[in-house]
Amino acid sequence: MMVLGIMSLGACKEKKQAEEIVATKYVPKKPGKPISMQQKLDTQALKWMGAAYQVEVMRTAVDSLPMVANEIGQKYVDNRIQLSVKRADGSVFFEKAFTKASFMSYLTNDYRRDGLLVDMRFKEVRGSELAFVVTIATPEATDDEFLPLELAVDKGGGISIKVDDDMDLLAGDETDFDEGV
Repeated sequence: MMVLGIMSLGACKEKKQAEEIVATKYVPKKPGKPISMQQKLDTQALKWMGAAYQVEVMRTAVDSLPMVANEIGQKYVDNRIQLSVKRADGSVFFEKAFTKASFMSYLTNDYRRDGLLVDMRFKEVRGSELAFVVTIATPEATDDEFLPLELAVDKGGGISIKVDDDMDLLAGDETDFDEGV
């Protein structure tokens, strides 16, 4: 009988240990203040059609633009990008501000609804054009989840836009967000 009592105590101990497992309940994070990307200025000097130029690309978060939200309702501020091409004497050859609305006819429905204008970078001089890469992405996108566009400025100051298939030149796009606006 004593052996039976000891065995039953051992069996109870094992059950008691198994009952001590505690699972925590997942509580979804609540949305906070709107999140915006850091302001960014890129400048580059270049030679184009035998003359010196300076390209300036300024990204600024603008809270008056339509915001996008993720699945929990967290809002993200969209950006405006100011592109300036200046001659060596400082005079302006080309200057224009772009928002996501500037590219709407090139976006898929998903990027129209959930995308932000993330970046614009100088790509190359191509004959009588200056080519730039424009990146539209969702706020929580990984490095390979974005829509690349190409914007070209011609020698007369005209622009053309198309979807960019050359993904190799897009490495290093930043999505540095700051909380609170």
